[in-house]
Amino acid sequence: MKLPKRPTQPDSALRQVNEPERLEALHSYEVLDTDPEQVFNDIAHLSAFICGTPMSLVSLIDGHRQWFKAKVGLETKETPREHAFCQYAMRAQDVFEVNDATADTRFAENPLVTGDPNIRFYAGAPLLSPEGQPLGTLCALDTVPRELNDDQREALRILARQVMAHLELRRIRIQLEDERQKLEGVLRMANNAGDALYANNRSEIFVKQDQRLVRIATADLQYVEALGDYVNLYTARERFTVYSTMKDLETKLPVRDFARVHRKYIVRLDRIMTIEADSALLDGVRDSSLSRTPVRVPIGSSYKSGLLGRLNLV
Repeated sequence: MKLPKRPTQPDSALRQVNEPERLEALHSYEVLDTDPEQVFNDIAHLSAFICGTPMSLVSLIDGHRQWFKAKVGLETKETPREHAFCQYAMRAQDVFEVNDATADTRFAENPLVTGDPNIRFYAGAPLLSPEGQPLGTLCALDTVPRELNDDQREALRILARQVMAHLELRRIRIQLEDERQKLEGVLRMANNAGDALYANNRSEIFVKQDQRLVRIATADLQYVEALGDYVNLYTARERFTVYSTMKDLETKLPVRDFARVHRKYIVRLDRIMTIEADSALLDGVRDSSLSRTPVRVPIGSSYKSGLLGRLNLV
């Protein structure tokens, strides 16, 4: 008389898990869909050797699939979660063992049992995070019914802990690399801020005139005027013409003291005497009699609001 099919280990013996928390823990390892790694392949080979099975897997259970970080005797990279023995084994309190899948109601009609790879025997040790979240299993499989002995079960437990130890090391390396990149980013920002502060505190610039470099105090500059490929720099007493661009001049002048008021003009803020409509009247350039002639500079419409925002309006 044929015995009725029944579960080898009842579902009631399996732990209950919070699935969103479990998936969050799994994804924190950033291991799904990564390339094979020798250390995990070695553990899978050792598991198959110790258990005397042709197949062994380091299996991780995602929301809809089981994915294999390492595999021995199996070609596929993943299977649907509903076909996974491991979704039961990862919730077991100890090694989850199915001696003959055809005699277990949960697995007898499983496509992995009725078809390739024709699983009959399964033994899986859960992979548990330090917080106790089940991520998957280290498992051994065979195409014939069998049973592990005590030493093989203990070896499977030890190897499962080794898988988790290496997953933890891998996660720590990733976290350290993330922290290193963040630190480098902070240092770059600090260096850029330092460079900008240095640039903004520059009190002088050098311009090339007739094969010589002339020092100009930025406090003496009245305004800068673009002229084709050249730029005119007007001080209180004279004009310097240099081969440059307005963009380049903006990076060299102290931001706190100068403002772009037009695509062709940069002015020193403390030289502005009056703003009338779309122009600014600057405290001008001294002539030969040492009197000052005010200079009128146009204000571009796209620059006006920015200029007004920098003035102390009452």
